[in-house]
Amino acid sequence: MDDRMGAVDVAIIGAGPAGLTAAYLLGKAGYSVAVIEKDPRYVGGISRTVEHEGFRFDIGGHRFFSKSQDVVDLWNEILPDDFIERPRMSRIYYEGKFYSYPLRAFEALGNLGLIRSALCMASFAKAKLFPNREVKSFEDWTVNAFGRKLYSIFFKTYTEKVWGMPCDEMSADWAAQRIKGLSLWGAVTDGLKRSLGLNRHPNDGMAVKTLLESFRYPRLGPGMMWEAARDKVLGHGNSVLMGHALKQLSFNDATQRWTVAATDQMGETATISAAHVISSAPMRELATRLHPLPATLPEAANLKYRDFLTVALMIRSADLFPDNWIYIHDSKVKVGRVQNFRSWSPEMVPDTDIACVGLEYFCFEGDGLWSSSDADLVALATAEMAQLGLCGADQVVGGTVVRQEKAYPVYDEDYAANVDALRREIEARYPTLHCVGRNGMHRYNNQDHAMMTAMLTVRNIETGARIYDIWAVNEDAEYHESGHEGERAALASVRQVPERLKAA
Repeated sequence: MDDRMGAVDVAIIGAGPAGLTAAYLLGKAGYSVAVIEKDPRYVGGISRTVEHEGFRFDIGGHRFFSKSQDVVDLWNEILPDDFIERPRMSRIYYEGKFYSYPLRAFEALGNLGLIRSALCMASFAKAKLFPNREVKSFEDWTVNAFGRKLYSIFFKTYTEKVWGMPCDEMSADWAAQRIKGLSLWGAVTDGLKRSLGLNRHPNDGMAVKTLLESFRYPRLGPGMMWEAARDKVLGHGNSVLMGHALKQLSFNDATQRWTVAATDQMGETATISAAHVISSAPMRELATRLHPLPATLPEAANLKYRDFLTVALMIRSADLFPDNWIYIHDSKVKVGRVQNFRSWSPEMVPDTDIACVGLEYFCFEGDGLWSSSDADLVALATAEMAQLGLCGADQVVGGTVVRQEKAYPVYDEDYAANVDALRREIEARYPTLHCVGRNGMHRYNNQDHAMMTAMLTVRNIETGARIYDIWAVNEDAEYHESGHEGERAALASVRQVPERLKAA
C-alpha cells in the first residue's frame, strides 16, 4: 500500500539530535518539514532515554556541556526549566583499584606504587626524546603522547574493548580527534593541584575548571530534550513519522525534487516529495538507498560500525558508588563501562532503596554478545558486578537489555578515504542532499557537534548555498571536557562553527 504524504520543503531522515535540531530550526523559520524515524517509540537516537518499569536509562551517557554558545542557547530554548546541575565523577578500575578521573596525583602514585610510577615517567620521557616519526595508528599516537607504559595501563585494554580491534590497526585520527590537547603534564599538574586543594582561582576562591567538574543534565535524562524538540516540531504543524525506515531516496532531474520512500513495520510505504533532504542515517545505509546507486557504493560498503548494548540492573542498595560511570580497564571481564543512573539524576531511579546501574558491552551486530538472550546477558552482568566487587549477586533484583546498533563509526585504516569519496560524489551530484550528525558523516561527534552540523546546514538551506562547511565542525579538536560552557561566542569557533567557505 502506498500512502503519499505530499510535498514539503525539507525531508529529514532520523530523529536524533541532528535531525530534530534541523527540524525545529526549519519549522521555526517557516519551512514545511517531515521527519522519518525508524524507532517506533523513542526519539533522540543514541541520545534517547529508555524507560523500563519506571527506571530510566541513558544510552551511553550524555553530559550537556558545550563550548558553543549557539548550542547552549538552543538547549535552553528547547528545554528551559528542566536542567539540573550534576557533579562530574568518573573513575578508572584497573587491577582491583580505582583511579579518580581527572587524576589525583597522590592517589595515582599510591595505587601504582613508586616503581611503576617511575617506569611510567621514564617511558614518557623516552617517548618525548625518541618519538615515532611515522604516526599511523592509535597506538602510535598515544604512545608518542603518553609513553608506552601509560598507554598499556590506561588506553590499550579499554580502547580495544570499545572497538573490537587492535590499537595498532586503528587510525590515529581517533586519538587526534578525541584526546588532542590533553597532555600528560597538564593532567599531572592539575591532579597535583586537586590533591593539595590548590585548584582555585586566587581572586574569588572558585575552582578553575581546567577539566570539566560539573555539567547540566535534563532531570529525566537526555531523551527529555529530544521529546521536547519533537513536540515543538509538531507544534509548528510539521510531522514526525515514527516506526518508518528509509526504503529509497531518488532525485528527479526534471523537477529538481527528491522522493523519499519510508516503510513502516507493517510493510506499508509513506512517500514524501521534498526540495531538500537532510540525512543523519549511516552513510553506508544512505548509499544503498540512493537511486540511482552512487558510483562510490563499494567505498561506502566498506564503512564499518561498532554496536553496543546496555544491561541495566536493579540492585537492592540505597546506592553503590557516587560515580556517573566507571571505566573498566580489566581484560578478565567483558564489560567496558558501568553507569550509575542515580548519579546522573535521582529522578531517573524511582525507588530510593534500589540502585540502578547500566553495564555497557561493546560488540558487533550478530556476534556472540549481541545474539545472546536477555536472560543470559543479565546473568553475565550480575556475575561481572560481583567479580568486580561492586555488588553481591544476591542483591540484583531485576534487569533488562537495550541494544544499540551502529553506535560508533569505526576509524579503521581506510575509513577517511571511503567517507571522502562518498561525500564528494554526493556534494557534486546532489547539492540539495545534506549529511549531518555522527553516523550521517561517519564521524565520532559529540551531541553538541552533531547539533552544530544541523544548525549550519539549516543556514545553508536558508541562504540557498553551501556557505558553511559542516565538515569543519570538530575538525580542529581539543580535549572535549576542558574549559567553560558557552565560552565560544556565536560563529567564533572554527571547531564548533566553521568559517564561511571561500568563494570559488
